[in-house]
Amino acid sequence: MSPPRFVIRQINPARSRRVWLFAGLVWIGSLMLAVVATSLWLAPQQVVDAEAMRVEGLDADAMRKRIAVLERSEQVAKAALNDLQGTLRDREEEIAGVRADLAFYGRLVGGAKREGLAVNALTLAQVSGSRAWNFSATLTQNFKRGPETTGKLTLAVSGVRDGKLETIAWKDLAQQSDNAGIGYAFKYFQQVGGTIMLPEGFEPNRVRAIADGDGGRSEQEFPWDDAAKAEEKDNVRQ
Repeated sequence: MSPPRFVIRQINPARSRRVWLFAGLVWIGSLMLAVVATSLWLAPQQVVDAEAMRVEGLDADAMRKRIAVLERSEQVAKAALNDLQGTLRDREEEIAGVRADLAFYGRLVGGAKREGLAVNALTLAQVSGSRAWNFSATLTQNFKRGPETTGKLTLAVSGVRDGKLETIAWKDLAQQSDNAGIGYAFKYFQQVGGTIMLPEGFEPNRVRAIADGDGGRSEQEFPWDDAAKAEEKDNVRQ
């Protein structure tokens, strides 16, 4: 007798639930295993990326600090260079002043050469907040060895007003019609000073100093700007 082809068994509900529960646990476990494996694979890369970002940040910060140091060094070098250039200019002006003084005193005491009346130097200084200017002229002579040389000093200023060349005479500069000039009396040298007033709208270019007396007549012309700067240089040397 051959065995039956089909066997009929009664389904056990409890066993069926256990089978499905086991399958679910296996599926959940596989998912967790996949998550863990993925985390373990990504973790080293994340650490490397974080370390790279940290190093990059350190390098950028170090570069910024280095740039700041270099910029500060450049500023210090420029300041030192400017100070040095200013010192050199001051020394050059002092040397020029000393040479001028030596030439001046050399003409007074120097040897066989005799020079008559001369306007050796002229300085100008503006009176603050006005058109008035104080002036000081240095007169020299070593020709006359006896009595004093006497006379009068006047100025004339050339410039531009209303687009035209113009020369302002002494009587208009001094604004005193009876003023014939600033008196002087000396044997070797003397500084003669006074005040002049420039008219409104007049721009000076040159100033001419005229010394006229018993020692003869001497005229010397000076650029206005140079005469004004000469006052500043004298103040610096003092």
